[in-house]
Amino acid sequence: QVQLVESGGGSVQTGGSLRLSCTAPEHIYRSNCMGWFHQAPGKEREGVALECVRIGTISYTPAVNDRFTISHDNAKNTVYLQMTRLKPEDTGMYYCAAAEYAYQFWRGDNYWGRGTQVTVSS
Repeated sequence: QVQLVESGGGSVQTGGSLRLSCTAPEHIYRSNCMGWFHQAPGKEREGVALECVRIGTISYTPAVNDRFTISHDNAKNTVYLQMTRLKPEDTGMYYCAAAEYAYQFWRGDNYWGRGTQVTVSS
């Protein structure tokens, strides 16, 4: 079973920032695109950000395009999600996900982490 391990969630006020981290096994990190999904309470999981390091592409869902930044550290097999100007609607579980191709990622056909909770209070 693939282990994607997230960390960095927490509680912040509106306008605050958090950085999430996800570490993957090296063979997964090297061969897959990696990114993040958000599941708000009572809603379906939705893709937030994706980075395909091997082809140099990054994409975001429009709702976070100017607030969240995805990045990576090859030496640590880790992908990050820097979240700024957080809003209450950003509250929920954030899941690290990995897929070989971007289309697989966005349709949810991924390896998954267990998630980390983010709570944004107004």
